[in-house]
Amino acid sequence: MNADAYMNKGCEGRLPAMAPLANPYVPFQLDAPPRYEPRRALVRGTLYPGLDLPFMGMVNQQEQPVTAKTELQTVAFMIQELALYLDTHPDDKEALELYRNYQKMYHKGMMEYNESSPLKHTMPTKGDKYRWLDDPWPWEYAANKEG
Repeated sequence: MNADAYMNKGCEGRLPAMAPLANPYVPFQLDAPPRYEPRRALVRGTLYPGLDLPFMGMVNQQEQPVTAKTELQTVAFMIQELALYLDTHPDDKEALELYRNYQKMYHKGMMEYNESSPLKHTMPTKGDKYRWLDDPWPWEYAANKEG
């Protein structure tokens, strides 16, 4: 359906006459805020307790299994969270140093992980067999548990 036909059918996304509007609120982040430890930050969805505002009071308490893949995911999450913080606090030298350390950890971990199993299609692989589909998928929880 083209845009004109969509608009003519009354599907232009208008709110009902008395619909309340949402009032978003994002707290201002102070310099050098406290941080969660990395694994907890991944589960909570933020590195910073001051920004941890659970929807309707529901708190994610589920832990990730400790595997090479989840450790790499945790480091990647820390890089992203620190990058977002540094966007608004570019002079925080401690956060910048932490950001750079996590970048190094991620690169090293990715190269080590790729030795046993390809992490991305862009990574070089060893052997004479296409192994991308040999590993368990992320949602195959039991198969992804190490140990």
